Amino acid sequence: MSQAICQLIAKELNVSYKQVEAAVTLIDDGNTVPFIARYRKEVTGGLDDTQLRTSTLA
Repeated sequence: MSQAICQLIAKELNVSYKQVEAAVTLIDDGNTVPFIARYRKEVTGGLDDTQLRTSTLA
């Protein structure tokens, strides 16, 4: 996903760009939203399932 889109999502969710970038990377690697929300909070900086789903819709 492009940097501009990640920045836009980060602004909309009021989270850091790094959190969105990490979430997108995990999703691109084939991880599911429930798995990331439950087991990869340390990677995403604590994004919840709603925020993760929003970042996957872009």
